[in-house]
Amino acid sequence: MPELELTITAITAETPLIRSLHLRAPGGSGLPAFTPGAHLQVSIPGLADPRCYSLVSFDPDAAAFDAPLAYRLGIRLEDGSRGGSRHMHQLAVGDTVRVAGPKNDFPLHAAEPGERPIVLVAGGIGITPIAAMAASLQAAGRPYVLHYSGRSREQLAYVDELSALAGDALFVHADDDAASRLDISSLLDGLDPAQHLYVCGPKGMIDAVIEGARTRGWPPERVHFELFATAAPIAGDQAFEVTLAQSGKVLTIPADKTILDVLEAEGCDPMYDCKRGECGVCTCAVLEGVPEHRDYFLSDAEKAGGKLIQICISRAKSPRLVLDL
Repeated sequence: MPELELTITAITAETPLIRSLHLRAPGGSGLPAFTPGAHLQVSIPGLADPRCYSLVSFDPDAAAFDAPLAYRLGIRLEDGSRGGSRHMHQLAVGDTVRVAGPKNDFPLHAAEPGERPIVLVAGGIGITPIAAMAASLQAAGRPYVLHYSGRSREQLAYVDELSALAGDALFVHADDDAASRLDISSLLDGLDPAQHLYVCGPKGMIDAVIEGARTRGWPPERVHFELFATAAPIAGDQAFEVTLAQSGKVLTIPADKTILDVLEAEGCDPMYDCKRGECGVCTCAVLEGVPEHRDYFLSDAEKAGGKLIQICISRAKSPRLVLDL
């Protein structure tokens, strides 16, 4: 991916917790093309790993993707931020940021003959890649509907721009309004598993959509999603041991760390990418023990077999795992 140093040319407060950063190259030169669903990896001072922020677009013109003069990021100030969103919310116009990308782990599928309307579902800040998808679909004249949900109407960013872009294809939902609250079960009941379904937002929303689609016979290849959150402890998590079969080294994985975290701290160099259990890059063979799967990459059969694990997010049901590392 190209590495760029970009200048913040404007900042817009979209809600009390969400702000847009508008970025340009020095001298105003053109920027690399991007596709809907793409993100930038932003280097944060003091943090080892970059933070990924989706590129936002409301421009129904292919040139906005093919020859952009500026990038726009939408960033929510997260509760308990470990430094990423907090740093981004402290930046000012004129500051520079170092980025890599664009990269796309959440691409739109190619147009299909006679395709049914594509269903876009966004929760909270998950609207950022979904908005770019809507703009691209609008530019291409492809049919879609967009469902955008949040805790309250006041916490939903970009509603005016989305309304101007999508018109009657936009449906806005607020949890504190019984009349508009998003009912995922009812939404899926009214759709056809032949439709492509894209969802981005909180883990609970994504899990509900994935499970609801699965029980209704949706082909997995027509259900697309992207998480923003990396692995986080869950109530009841316990420490466990991991033995690395190739070296015999025994590691303790605390309740608040992942296998990947501990491997890196021990000076190992495991392969990984997303840290969200989506991409499969960190897949490892399990030689002994019972994994607790929390990923979105392995099939149901692979999970039931218990011979593979995503070390970036999954844990152990047994006190000990032996991994082929």
